[in-house]
Amino acid sequence: MGFMARVLFVVLSLGTAVLYQNYRNISKPLPPPALDVNAYWGPGLASSYKEDASIKPFTIKYAEAVNDLKQQLARPLKLHAPLEDVNFEYGFNSKALRNVITYWRDNYLTRWSEREQFLNQFPQFTTQIQGLKIHFLHVKPTKPGTKKVVPLLLLHGWPGSVREFYELIPFLTTPSKDSDYVFEVIAPSLVGYGWSQGASKKNFGAAEMAVVFRNLMLRVGHKKFLIQGGDWGSIIGSNVATLFPENSIGYHSNLCFTNSLVANIKGFITELYPPLFLEKHQEEFHIPGLDKFFNLLEESGYFHIQATKPDTIGTALLNNPVGLAAYILEKFSTWTNLKYRNLPDGGLTQRFTMDALLDNLMIYYLTDSITTSQRLYAEVYAQNQRDMKMDRVPTSTPTGCARFRHDLAHSTDWQLKDKFTNLVHSTYHNDGGHFIALEQPKILYKDFVEFVKKVMT
Repeated sequence: MGFMARVLFVVLSLGTAVLYQNYRNISKPLPPPALDVNAYWGPGLASSYKEDASIKPFTIKYAEAVNDLKQQLARPLKLHAPLEDVNFEYGFNSKALRNVITYWRDNYLTRWSEREQFLNQFPQFTTQIQGLKIHFLHVKPTKPGTKKVVPLLLLHGWPGSVREFYELIPFLTTPSKDSDYVFEVIAPSLVGYGWSQGASKKNFGAAEMAVVFRNLMLRVGHKKFLIQGGDWGSIIGSNVATLFPENSIGYHSNLCFTNSLVANIKGFITELYPPLFLEKHQEEFHIPGLDKFFNLLEESGYFHIQATKPDTIGTALLNNPVGLAAYILEKFSTWTNLKYRNLPDGGLTQRFTMDALLDNLMIYYLTDSITTSQRLYAEVYAQNQRDMKMDRVPTSTPTGCARFRHDLAHSTDWQLKDKFTNLVHSTYHNDGGHFIALEQPKILYKDFVEFVKKVMT
């Protein structure tokens, strides 16, 4: 071997060793962060707080606020005309928005007592946990018979609410030939969402919310339970499963995602030669990655402002029903199917009823929770939360991943398995979007019970 060849060999060997060591450093599993399970997040000093552990029935009842809303929506509606030949590509089309406001004012609100009754159909409660009033649905099975009853923590995201689950809950709580199990559902409003009080102190992120909801499950009498979630519910649910494996029977998500550096490297490698890592029918969920990245970038302007200045946009939307409608309902258009941007009405009622969409909107409006809901973005992406590096803390809890074709993003099994070391269920559905519990509850239910069968046997 010549001198230069030897030098090249040494350089390549050293380079390979450095790369390998760097890879080990960035892929090395990390221990879970030490979190105070009794941390106080309410207003004022913890020393003056005495927790009321009682669970109190809750009923949705509004009259004055709804009358005020009727008056606001009766004012002349001043909107800019959309650009010619533009539908939802620039955001919520103002012509479509006029139709929504008209229906909201002249149809939906005239039936508010009916909608209020609908929203009150499931038992609801509040309780104090760590200084915060937490609201939750608690729905027990109807005539379980010989079916085994399993507790389920069901978690929503933004800009959703517990309303997303109203069509799913009957599937979960009614015995079915599809499953040997039936579920006792505990579905909380996320902290700062709906009727759950927002934190009064900084640094309340997804991990801290996971602590609150694990404590909620203990409060209602369940030391072991299943977890299901999408959007923020996916991240919070993942944190519950990671931080409290002793309490977690299994974790199922319809937005399985990990954002570690190693996962991103694996995504790039998959792009180079997909057949090595994906079956043919799976490729369109992940490939071409660059196109999917730019689509996500186009749809994530809200994310940046909420992760940096949530109170500014919150102030603009608070007590502004028309603006709030445009801001929230636009997500139910493009996140359900990106192609709906090209439709004059945004395809809003292709998969949802207008009543269901307005039910969800009313929860944000009536509770004045838009600002506190958006603060979660700022907290999760603050430095102290990033320092936890939860994407590198392995989750040993049995995990199930259900991917729906039109959701915002997807991770491959290869990407997920560094984080979810016990991935026992992985499926691809050729239809469906981000709000799948509201859009196709029966399909989500069937995927979930398939996962449960694997976990419980």
